[in-house]
Amino acid sequence: MNQNLKMNALVLAASRQGAEDAVAKTQNVSHKCLIDLDGTVMLQRVVDALIESGQCQRIIIAIEQRGLIESVPRLKDLLMEGTIEYLPSQSNLFTSISAAAELDDPWPLMITTGDNPLHTPEMLQHFCTELHRSRADVAVAMTPADVILKAYPDGKRAFHNLKDGGWSSCNLYALTNPAALKTAKAFEGGGQFGKRPSRLLKAFGLGFVVLYKFKLATLAQLAQRLSKRWQLNIQTIIMPFADAPIDVDNPGDMLRTEAILKKRRGAE
Repeated sequence: MNQNLKMNALVLAASRQGAEDAVAKTQNVSHKCLIDLDGTVMLQRVVDALIESGQCQRIIIAIEQRGLIESVPRLKDLLMEGTIEYLPSQSNLFTSISAAAELDDPWPLMITTGDNPLHTPEMLQHFCTELHRSRADVAVAMTPADVILKAYPDGKRAFHNLKDGGWSSCNLYALTNPAALKTAKAFEGGGQFGKRPSRLLKAFGLGFVVLYKFKLATLAQLAQRLSKRWQLNIQTIIMPFADAPIDVDNPGDMLRTEAILKKRRGAE
């Protein structure tokens, strides 16, 4: 993979729960990605980080309606000038990713979500640098539990506990070629494998689940097993950033995230 090749970024921003989402309800908005966090809409924070990283040649927002993007003044301006693009979201994560893969020249494709407002340009630069170095077909960003607990010792997170310790997903992925698209089918049921073991079984098979459940393999060994399963080079990219895995799934996450954002700008 060309070291100087910029990424196409896909931001998955659709809401299957809509205004019934507990986070959206806190501010009476239609989508949780449209909530305000310390003065800035969450989806805008995600887009701004991608732009400022300097790693993206295209930024594509997958959401139900173009008007949802246009409801945010800065995002409307970026849309009008062509800095970001609208893609109608599909029925699930896999079909939305597949729709992005049908665009002109989609590769390499970096995938993130509209509820990860703590991702910074530095984090995205690190991910892309390591991706290019790894020459992976598929990459998954993961943060070690000890990095998170050092920064947030009282934080309660559902870690993936493996032979080499705990890990947390950062909702940051990359597919670098058409063959890699088949791995995204694992997200057809919606992801959240730590919370939904049945999805893990369907996506990755019984052997993988046994190794995972009984901590019989390291993170790298699991990636190697999946590489053999799909005949691809699948790599995990270690993110040494405690904030990288923090997304906004519930009102408690929202309050925690806003507190971190305020601290970053020196307000607290």
